[in-house]
Amino acid sequence: MAESEELGDPLGEGTLGAEAPASSCLAGNRLNLDVYTKGCRMFLKLYETRREEVEQVEFLRLNCNEDFITSTLSTVPALKGLRSLVLKGGHTRDEVGACQRGLLTSLPQELGELNFLVHLDLSFNSFSVLPACITQLAKLKMLLMCHNSLQELPDTFGQLTNLSYFSAMKNQLRSLPRSIRELTALQTLDLSENALESLPDEIGNLHNCTELDLSGNLLTEIPSSFANLHSLRQLHLHSNLLVSVPASLARLRNLSRLDLQNNRLRVVPPEVQSLPFVRLRGNPLGEREAPLEPESRAEELGRLFLGAADNSFTVTPEGCKVYLPCGIKFYFPRGATTTSVTIHFQKHSPDPRWVNLKHHDILLSEVLELQPHGIDFQEEVLIWMPHAYPRTLRDREIIIRTFSREKWSDLRTKMEWKGKPKKYLACCSVPHFSWFLVVSQLVENECQVPREGALLFSSVDPNIKVTFPPGVTEETRTVKLQVLPVSAEDLWEITDDFETLASPLLCLSQNSDVDFLRPVKIQLPLPAGVTGLTLDRSRVLLLHSDWNAQNWNNITDQVVLEFTHLYALFEVTHFSWYWLWCTSKAYIGGFAKEVYRRLRMYQVNFIALQRKRDPEQVLLQCVPKNKVDPVLKKLHDRYRGPEPSDMVEMFEGEQFFAAFERGISIDADRPDCTDGKISFNFFSHLKNVKEVYITSEVDRKNTAVKGQVSFYRGTVSEDAPEEVSKRRKGSDSQWLATLPIKLPKLKSRTGQHATPNGSSLPPLNLGNAETGYLTQSNLLGIAGRIGDDWQAIGLHLGLSYQQIQRIRYNNREDLNAQILHMLFSWAQENEKSSDCIERLIRAMKESDRQDIADEITAIIDLGKQKYRESIRRVGLDREGSAEESIHMT
Repeated sequence: MAESEELGDPLGEGTLGAEAPASSCLAGNRLNLDVYTKGCRMFLKLYETRREEVEQVEFLRLNCNEDFITSTLSTVPALKGLRSLVLKGGHTRDEVGACQRGLLTSLPQELGELNFLVHLDLSFNSFSVLPACITQLAKLKMLLMCHNSLQELPDTFGQLTNLSYFSAMKNQLRSLPRSIRELTALQTLDLSENALESLPDEIGNLHNCTELDLSGNLLTEIPSSFANLHSLRQLHLHSNLLVSVPASLARLRNLSRLDLQNNRLRVVPPEVQSLPFVRLRGNPLGEREAPLEPESRAEELGRLFLGAADNSFTVTPEGCKVYLPCGIKFYFPRGATTTSVTIHFQKHSPDPRWVNLKHHDILLSEVLELQPHGIDFQEEVLIWMPHAYPRTLRDREIIIRTFSREKWSDLRTKMEWKGKPKKYLACCSVPHFSWFLVVSQLVENECQVPREGALLFSSVDPNIKVTFPPGVTEETRTVKLQVLPVSAEDLWEITDDFETLASPLLCLSQNSDVDFLRPVKIQLPLPAGVTGLTLDRSRVLLLHSDWNAQNWNNITDQVVLEFTHLYALFEVTHFSWYWLWCTSKAYIGGFAKEVYRRLRMYQVNFIALQRKRDPEQVLLQCVPKNKVDPVLKKLHDRYRGPEPSDMVEMFEGEQFFAAFERGISIDADRPDCTDGKISFNFFSHLKNVKEVYITSEVDRKNTAVKGQVSFYRGTVSEDAPEEVSKRRKGSDSQWLATLPIKLPKLKSRTGQHATPNGSSLPPLNLGNAETGYLTQSNLLGIAGRIGDDWQAIGLHLGLSYQQIQRIRYNNREDLNAQILHMLFSWAQENEKSSDCIERLIRAMKESDRQDIADEITAIIDLGKQKYRESIRRVGLDREGSAEESIHMT
């Protein structure tokens, strides 16, 4: 069909109907067609029927995921008065839900004739080079090239002298042209998440730039010309490879935010480090240079790739790199050990009885144990531990926590991510081996307080400061500060008072039990929406709590509160937690306790799903509420079950049990089964899942069995709030949720043959007439020779570990039944497969049962011989017929 004919109905048969829907899109000088699946066709139709009106359009948006976008662009230059043009991709998603790039790789040269264009958005497309026509747009002020594949910018880029905003985040830029010095009108420059390794000195000529984002690149240094950026207010340099920053950054008088997080800074100029708005977490400040796998040395070191069955490896004085199958990686430099050392490793499920989680910590990994404990290394050894992606990185940091000298301590950690999909790794140097786990915690700022005094401020909220005057201490002590932001929505929901507001929660600690010799001044920001001019002092309360955060006390009358326009100031001599509230409530301690409890707990659902092919196999899972839908969608093809439970609140690390009741029970031989209940520990970012097999005391040959799985709390810790153990529903005060389970009536099979032990097996033959058969009698003979190797053979045949476990549980104390079930269930699923015989022989060889493999081969060879003899007897053997013809000739 010709294109002009196809455009007769731009949206397809019956979709658009008449002109009215397309006409309604034209609103004055604006035409937004990116929200329609066939918006480009609508544009061409409008241009054909209402050309004069379309040519007056000043604001145009089109969808670049449409096939017609290229032909549509040839018409766009006719809109001479166009001021804003948005040609974005990302309007469709692929099968995994990711936004798909647009189809544009180039633009027609005629677009450079749009003399009034001031705004151009080409994000989420497939440009590898900047179209030449763009640099001809003399009046262009805003240019967005986000999420493309640009590798460089042309030298003519400097011709855009009116450009005030340019964003090329998420590209592949490796360098910038020197002509960037001509962009003197530029105010915002976003080049984050590219591959920039260096910057030209000419970037210092951007005198009007107020925001510069260079985060997520490969920069090792920044040019000294940054000192000329006197208008700069925000400078983002986090997640680079910076090893130094110039002291001149401290002289940028308008700078209010300097983000240097997650770099390789070991030393920062004092004038930069003392800035109240600088962020430095994620840097190895004060550490000596660590051997971060220099390429030259990494090439020389040996590599050990361990298998799933390995639990140890040996390190020699020559050093090595070790890769565990679970994704953990080690780097032992030369000389790390003086003799050969055998390292044993194992992973443990986290247990809150001995894994030290502080308030608001989130566990991101299982526990790794390395033995021998306490071994000292001559050189720093590096470890990379994979972990779940944290719920949020805002106001939090990732650390590796280790157990040594009878206590847990935090190691300075760097985050890395590699591959697609991204794998998140936490990296640190370790002084010795013991236990390790990855934790997400509140950002922790610390400082050393000498006799001369010091200043400590929060990198999460620079408005929070602690001032230590001279003479505050006799000996130097370490002080740590953490800040927990508080949601106004949580306050309003719990207090039912929209006038109740609170500041962030401040947590202060020190490495000494001695009070300060002089009062320490604390500055807290006033709650959002409250200023010193509108403040009603009768409503302001300062709360204090002990370390267990169980009782919040009003200490407003015990301190002197001073107020400025933005801050509250008070003095203390010892540290704990402090919280500033603005409320009309008479009794605030109970409300504060409830709000704090909500901040510590997670809202979760329980799920119990039965496998569609085998209802006795049940999957139990505890899922945070934001993960319920994607988890159910992922499991839908294999499992079925009831809706998730009602919302339940749980602590990080809290123990709970799942128990089967009313006619169904669980195998009590499991090590995690206590009094018929399966034990769990809930950790929000780990897989809180177990797959179990259930049985019935009722004869399922006659009737289906209905029961339930109920979830109960475990032992509640003594310092938990009362609300945790209060009665919810039913008679059990620890009850959480109940979900129904149903075991269907067993279906009788027809035409089955009985085995000597009375069980029934389906009649089947493996193979085909040409290659030979393994009959049911052959399989019974093979099963009789397998013995205790049946589990290894089953795994090599492709059965999952869960299937093997199920067979073992359902046929306890009957080895013959286990073997028959394994072999015949595999044979039944694969009898139509053309290579099933070869797979069976290969599985026997891989399980070191060459004797059975030879027996199967002999049976098949005999079958082939009989087949050839049979077809020769009826005259269908071509080879034999040919020989007979030759003989007769």
